[in-house]
Amino acid sequence: MPSELSPIPFEACLPLDWLSLETLAASLDDPVEGLTNSQATLRLFGQPEASVRVTLYRDHHAWCPYCQKVWLWLEERRVPYRIRKVTMFCYGEKESWYRQRVASGMLPALEIDGHLVTESDRILETLETSFAPLGPGMNDPTVLPLRRLERQIFRSWCQWLCTPSRSIDDDSHRRDAFRRAAQCMEAELQHTPGPFLLSDFSTADLVFVPYFERMAASLLYYKAYALRQEHPAIDRWFQALERRPTYLGTQSDIHTHAHDLPPQMGGCYPSGTAEQQAIASRVDRGPWPICEPDPETSAPVPPDAAAVALARVLRHRTVLVARQPSNSGFDQALRAALTRLIQGTACIPPPGSAVRLRDLRDHICVPRDMPLHSARLLRQALEDTAKLDPRSPDDQPPALSQRHRRDQDPRPFLTASR
Repeated sequence: MPSELSPIPFEACLPLDWLSLETLAASLDDPVEGLTNSQATLRLFGQPEASVRVTLYRDHHAWCPYCQKVWLWLEERRVPYRIRKVTMFCYGEKESWYRQRVASGMLPALEIDGHLVTESDRILETLETSFAPLGPGMNDPTVLPLRRLERQIFRSWCQWLCTPSRSIDDDSHRRDAFRRAAQCMEAELQHTPGPFLLSDFSTADLVFVPYFERMAASLLYYKAYALRQEHPAIDRWFQALERRPTYLGTQSDIHTHAHDLPPQMGGCYPSGTAEQQAIASRVDRGPWPICEPDPETSAPVPPDAAAVALARVLRHRTVLVARQPSNSGFDQALRAALTRLIQGTACIPPPGSAVRLRDLRDHICVPRDMPLHSARLLRQALEDTAKLDPRSPDDQPPALSQRHRRDQDPRPFLTASR
């Protein structure tokens, strides 16, 4: 099974049937006892289910940064827990059962020994009291100033990304303010011999993870600012994170963050330069990775990345096909793309199917649907197959919404999974 897609051969093949594709898919890890993953509804870490004291309420799509912070803490500390997934405001109606528990509907929430706690920092403090901290705790004198620094960098990021600049000079001023704030984190990282903020990965690093991941993605997409390239110490910090299976299981990608942030944050304003437009186009349309050195991840491509992507699509292929018109040829087009994914050979899709393949390309969500490298390979296979459309190879789907993501309604897929 190829970990990288080979060049499209001159002679195209017939797509595999669904049964043949199923024989080539990976056997997915046990979500309960396997590596960190977004599909689990229960995590035990080798403990009996009777030992579970914690229930985490987080979003269906693994978009929420505050949920990621708590999720990663539980995985790092290996605390057995249940997961109940809730709809975020930007992609649908909040479940009534959750509103009865949390009137505001905000996420995350955590139930421990029957006691409900909201707000991510309060949740982490409660977990530290119950299970011991992850290194120095949230209110340790070494961690408190770093938490304040994280908020300072967050504000400078928002002021640059989420406020339209009045002029080129104004945009440059906001960029420089962010750069100075990020350099403060670099200075902190350089105080320790290792890649982390303290002697080892700890709460101090964990509080930076969610928004620094989103900063790196959004600033590259909207501002052509390569955070990891501009700040080598921060890049080393990311590389160290990407050697931790716990982080890889919660990590998203540039495409997902670039399109899920505007509905959550109220807008992200591109600089509009030729460089920025070129980078955004490559993030959206490939090829992936978008350049070298890879600005998105240092983790190597797993040998089963394509087979994992195939397995994840097969789980929901009935819903994916049923959501398209019966005469659209999407069933054959999807099989053509999956054949490209898993065998590396080209199959001509039905005429007019390019736009539907690219719509699926744009709706792959990391880590909800699959890991980063699997998503890249699947997007590339969908794009390569769309280009072979004999009638409309250049057709693109409508742009993803900047105001809400109701196109990501999870209900049909949840019903199919039962």
